[in-house]
Amino acid sequence: MERRSIGAGALTVGAIGLGCMPMSWAYAPSHRRGEESLAAVHAALDLGSSLLDTADVYGPFTNELLLGRVLRERRSEAFVSAKVGLRAGDQHVVADGRPGYLRRACDASLRRLRTDVIDLYQLHRVDPDVPVEETWGAMAELVGAGKVRALGFCALGAGAGPGAGRRGDRAYATTVRHLERAQQVFPVSAVQAELSVWSPEAAWQLLPWCAARGVGFLAAMPLGSGFLTGTLTPGEGFESQDVRARHPRFTAYAMASNQGLVAGLRRVAGRHGPDVTAAQVALAWVLAQGPQVVPVPGADRAHWAAENARAAEVRLTAGDLAEIAGLPVAVEAWD
Repeated sequence: MERRSIGAGALTVGAIGLGCMPMSWAYAPSHRRGEESLAAVHAALDLGSSLLDTADVYGPFTNELLLGRVLRERRSEAFVSAKVGLRAGDQHVVADGRPGYLRRACDASLRRLRTDVIDLYQLHRVDPDVPVEETWGAMAELVGAGKVRALGFCALGAGAGPGAGRRGDRAYATTVRHLERAQQVFPVSAVQAELSVWSPEAAWQLLPWCAARGVGFLAAMPLGSGFLTGTLTPGEGFESQDVRARHPRFTAYAMASNQGLVAGLRRVAGRHGPDVTAAQVALAWVLAQGPQVVPVPGADRAHWAAENARAAEVRLTAGDLAEIAGLPVAVEAWD
């Protein structure tokens, strides 16, 4: 698989990563199978998807424990991207950017992951009660201590969700201000945010910021939380603990209205061969947004992880990209 750089340093990863969140958190609890998730991680590594994206809040903690079982055997093949700064409560999560908490959380993640160092340690959310310089400085100390190799800034949620498209490039204005402040303390090696065919907002402001500074960009939810794969049926519904059950793009109305996006991806896929899927075209579109972009699609089954990894072989033409650019804008439940 093609390799891409994370930041201006010598850190490189496979062009497509593996998002591990669905294995332990946020989606369909009844579908979680530990052994099948382990097989997905192994399949990703086999095909060169070296970046494994996790967080201590996923589970919480169980996602890191699961990855630790793989890393015990295959640490040299993996690039570990972990997140810190969110704590799970009974019914909610809260940001915690206090230096003492970050240090304890890092040590705990290292134990669960069964590794001596985290390749990319990302701030999951900015704590509104702690200056970002203070949080980032504590994370920089972890680099100095040899526990972390590089730092990343996770902007998930800033431009995603209801009404994001209407806010345009203002969706990430606050994130950019935080990045500018953090950059004065210690280099930002990567920024992670949602980027997909149906949520392109990050490409309007965050991606240019990264490109101008040699910062890597991790594209979260590049398959639109599964919608862009074309495997979800409008009206089928989701389990109550599945985040999509409360998302305005996953009502029966919105899913039916957005089928034109999937149909367009399938048309493009058909021109690239009978085995190319809509999901692979969606990932190829993300790859085409810039050489520093690494899509991180979530998967908890080996066959999905393998399908995603092989999207790195799909090369979209200028005509393909123009056709995708002309697809309908995704609608929300109230549009």
